[in-house]
Amino acid sequence: MLDRTAEPGRAAAPRQPLFNIPWPIAATLAVLLGIHAVRQVLPEGWDDALFTHLAFVPGRFTFAVAPDRVVGAVVTLAQHGADGYRQAQAERFFLGDGSPEPWTAVSYALLHADWGHVGLNGIWLLAFGTPVSRRFGAWRFFAFLTVGAVAGAAMQWAAQPLDLAPVIGASAAVSACMGATLRFMFQPHVPLAAIVEAVGDRRRRASFQPAQPLREVLRDSRALTFLAAWFATNLLFGLYSSSLGMGGGAIAWQAHIGGFLAGLLLFPAFDPARPGDPAAGEPSLGDLAPSAPADPAADL
Repeated sequence: MLDRTAEPGRAAAPRQPLFNIPWPIAATLAVLLGIHAVRQVLPEGWDDALFTHLAFVPGRFTFAVAPDRVVGAVVTLAQHGADGYRQAQAERFFLGDGSPEPWTAVSYALLHADWGHVGLNGIWLLAFGTPVSRRFGAWRFFAFLTVGAVAGAAMQWAAQPLDLAPVIGASAAVSACMGATLRFMFQPHVPLAAIVEAVGDRRRRASFQPAQPLREVLRDSRALTFLAAWFATNLLFGLYSSSLGMGGGAIAWQAHIGGFLAGLLLFPAFDPARPGDPAAGEPSLGDLAPSAPADPAADL
């Protein structure tokens, strides 16, 4: 049988490992899945207490500085029939004693509504968190996820300052990874597929290419297409989730935008790769670009 891998000039295709997940991604997924699994077996009262003290409630933060506005909103809601009264009672429950509980601006990212919710966030984290984790390293990556969660909570608070509905989910932190990926995945004159399909040392060097300035990124048609598609999809599912028949309550699309913008704008504060740094692998950029076709006449 002819062994084509032994033909002159034909190198064997590199094998990619079946599982090649950076440990920070695996650890994050394990924590998110583990917390949700534990919540399934907790007594209902314990889970309610956990949910109440870890979910982010924008109105709590407003209550700390303007309690009359929050109380007035709840009273007004209660005056809108039976449904309004029931919703006001639920909001009064989540207001609790009115303490802002500042840790909830991060802890809400650890909770999810159901297995579908945590599974979807896990898939997007694998897709977009993996290149960011490889580039940042473990501790920068964990700090980055924290900042993304806080930025999402801040945007949700700015958009809905009187809202007492709890916000949960890692979507804002995952959105931050999407924003960060936009800063370095679209290298000039290099097909995206060449970066995604690179393996071994070429993948490491591709991941550490110095990022383009934001103004240059926003001139790339590929980046602009990704940006437009992300915002359009986020707004579609955020504004019309109920009419599309999606369960689990309303989607906190404002928090997603907050996380995404944090990842896009704060990327340089976490990025270890700098122009001119030999570790950044700058000379390898040409290795990823499509090579010019060989001239047949050169062999004559």
